[in-house]
Parts: sequence; structure tokens; C-alpha cells
Amino acid sequence: MIIIGIGNVLQKDDGLGVYASTYLNENYTFDTSIQIINGGVEGIHLLNVLEENDHIIILDCLQLDDAPASIYAIPAQEISGYGLNNGGAHEIGILQCMDMMELQGKEVPEAIVIGIVPAEVTFTFGLSDEIVGAFEGYVSVVLQYLAKHGIRYTQKKNTTPLTEIIDRAKDPRGVMI
Repeated sequence: MIIIGIGNVLQKDDGLGVYASTYLNENYTFDTSIQIINGGVEGIHLLNVLEENDHIIILDCLQLDDAPASIYAIPAQEISGYGLNNGGAHEIGILQCMDMMELQGKEVPEAIVIGIVPAEVTFTFGLSDEIVGAFEGYVSVVLQYLAKHGIRYTQKKNTTPLTEIIDRAKDPRGVMI
């Protein structure tokens, strides 16, 4: 199983997936080998990752007509045109990569999108107050999904706060994952 955080940290709430993947990587250990990737705005460059894995969790924002910070867990095959890294800075997004795999007759991985409705997508670092307030709940949904699939996790003793992860994104010397 692989977790891919998608988004652009230069566009406020759009960076949620990147922050969440970094947060999970730094604050939890898993009893099963789980690879956590900061997919950022890689788009088509993630095609090989999709081809090499059979179960993928995608962390990202979803442009849905709902209140900001609403959290969704939707099978990726059910999403079409909801703003999940569709165009813009993401170019060809991860869902378009899965469509390409299907058109080529390749097996498409089981994939779920755990998404959150953004409050602000603007050209600035950080997360809106609404998304920061919902962040622990969002991470909890990811952990519940993992537990449902038999993957146990343990929170590390020394954890990295979300604010520190966001601050590192602002620093060109910071390392996200």
C-alpha cells in the first residue's frame, strides 16, 4: 500500500495532501510496509508509482460544493471533474494517469481519495484556519482507513507539529519528506 500526498504548497489549502503525507511520515510508524510519497504537483511523473502498486491512498483537496473542511473518502474511480489535481499547476493529474493506464489495458490499482474541501486556494503558504482546525480529524480518517485494511499504527513519542511542517515548506532549505 502506498500513500500519495498531492497538492501545491504555494497555493494555501491546495497543499494539504503534501502536509498530511509529511505529517503521517514523521509522526507514525506502521506495522506493515507502507510507502508515503510527497507527490506534490508531479502529475504524470507518478505514473510509474501507480503501475507498481496495487492499493493507493490519495490525499488531496476536493473542489466540491460543500462547507470548507468537509472530509470525504471516495473511491478514485467514482471521481470525475471534481478538481482533484485536474489541470492547473498539476497538469496531468493522478486520476488522469489512472485513466491512461486503463486505456492501455493495464491493471489500475485500487485507489481511494481522502479529500477535504478547501477554504482558500490562493498563492500563499500555509493552510486556512478551517483546514488547520479539521486537520486532526482528516488524519484520523486516513488512520481509520488503514486500520480497516488491517494496518496497525503507532504514534511516535516525539511528534512534529503541523505548524513546523508548514514552516519548513516556506524555507527553501526545508525538507518535506
